[in-house]
Amino acid sequence: MATTMHPKPLEAGRRVFTRILVGIDGSQRSLDAARQASLLQDIDGQLTLFAAWNIGPVMGATGSYVPYYLDEDSQRAAAQASLAAARDHVAPYAAATTKLSRGAPADQLLDEIERDEDTLVCVGSSGIGRLLGIVEGSVATAIIRHAPCSVLVARPARNGFPRSIVVGVDGSVESAAAYAAARYVAERFDAELRAVVARGGKSPDERLAATITGGDHDDDHEPPARALMRAAERADLVVVGSRGLHGLARLGSVSERVAHDAECSTLVVREPAWQCIAAELDR
Repeated sequence: MATTMHPKPLEAGRRVFTRILVGIDGSQRSLDAARQASLLQDIDGQLTLFAAWNIGPVMGATGSYVPYYLDEDSQRAAAQASLAAARDHVAPYAAATTKLSRGAPADQLLDEIERDEDTLVCVGSSGIGRLLGIVEGSVATAIIRHAPCSVLVARPARNGFPRSIVVGVDGSVESAAAYAAARYVAERFDAELRAVVARGGKSPDERLAATITGGDHDDDHEPPARALMRAAERADLVVVGSRGLHGLARLGSVSERVAHDAECSTLVVREPAWQCIAAELDR
């Protein structure tokens, strides 16, 4: 069921979209990420398109010429062209700055987040699933697991994105932050918002979940990841909180499973340390 929109957006939700970094690699998936980021960005926010280039590893004898993957000029030029194309792609929606760096894309993105104190990083889905992404070390997998801020994993969406939003709520502080972000986006875009409380597996705190949603949510008896992925089949954005798990514990986290396997774009809400410090100073 759709919730009744509250008259004012939550400041806690707004803070996710103030400084957005988008990873650009020349693929259609990264263009999808750039477009969705440009739509979600706050009016007074900052949008940065970021590309990293790196020469490939030596794969044996190269003969009398330098192959493409070892040609620094070609790699840099390709990254610059990808940034220009992405900037043109988002121009109807937002003005964006561009940055170019040399190095492994995931490492460079993570370093840039720290330097610029970004509140949201956006990447295109790798399209290879969670387990294979872990094995192959995809950029999306690394960002989902290690980014210190919120993460948007973008998948192709209909025009008018976002029209339908699903958010998981279990009564935790993290799910309250996810709900605030989801409600803020729903208010801005007059989108349908559906909160889901999953009762399979570890039981949610029903009292706190009801407090977060105002009692306006759907109950699902499936485990959380399965319930959210099923609900995401009828949405174009699913929002989840992140408990900040590390190491092996994160392998089974709901946020990581949903971000990798949901059929629509996924927003993992994660408050960075620098935002927490700023909030304390403002008090």
